[in-house]
Amino acid sequence: MLLSAIILGFLGSFHCVGMCGPIAFVLPLDRSNQLKKISQLFLYHFGRLLSYSAIGFMFGFVGKGLYLSGLQQRLSIVIGVLMIAIAIIPYRIFQKYNFSRPVFKIISRVKSGLGKQLKKKSYKALFSIGVLNGFLPCGLIYMALFGAIAMGQPTLSASYMFLFGLGTIPLMSGAAYLGNFLSGTARKRIQKAIPVFVIIIGAFFVLRGMGLGIPYISPSNLSLMVKPTPDCVVP
Repeated sequence: MLLSAIILGFLGSFHCVGMCGPIAFVLPLDRSNQLKKISQLFLYHFGRLLSYSAIGFMFGFVGKGLYLSGLQQRLSIVIGVLMIAIAIIPYRIFQKYNFSRPVFKIISRVKSGLGKQLKKKSYKALFSIGVLNGFLPCGLIYMALFGAIAMGQPTLSASYMFLFGLGTIPLMSGAAYLGNFLSGTARKRIQKAIPVFVIIIGAFFVLRGMGLGIPYISPSNLSLMVKPTPDCVVP
């Protein structure tokens, strides 16, 4: 299931280039020094991955609570169904509701902080931009969080989000180096393909929760159950 995080990140990065691409286009990189530019870009990505991992770790406690309650299989199925539903439901329906409204003030501060850091040319600024970029609202990050919660452990949830961010690096790096390198037609075709892959990943989560005994894809019910350790004796 961790492999699905990289796939979701890579495919989702086509969407990211459209949404967060403008940030990558104007990164204050030192373009006169190749080595310095690479190290600055590394810090930007490291900041993003750190934010994704931190968010995954926090939401991992939600998954752990459900896991210890014996709801891990149902959770995996529900998350898979949610992924499929979000991919199928037209985006204009979601536009009617602003799900980020409760944290609008926080998002405004993040955007304000980004604006200030983009005017600076330092390693610290690039790292800060990456950290702040990771906290910007994004539909694909929300879907990745669904997968992270389904991992059932904070460390695994953090790993899921880290791998998701890792998958976005190739295209986001291309955006930083080459600018808007995707044509409008290519971007539209890719946008149409993303929901298909999201549905496939959602189907994997559903299969995982069904416990069909398929190695790595749908482990048996017993392997998903929370078992007491030999040292844990129930009176």
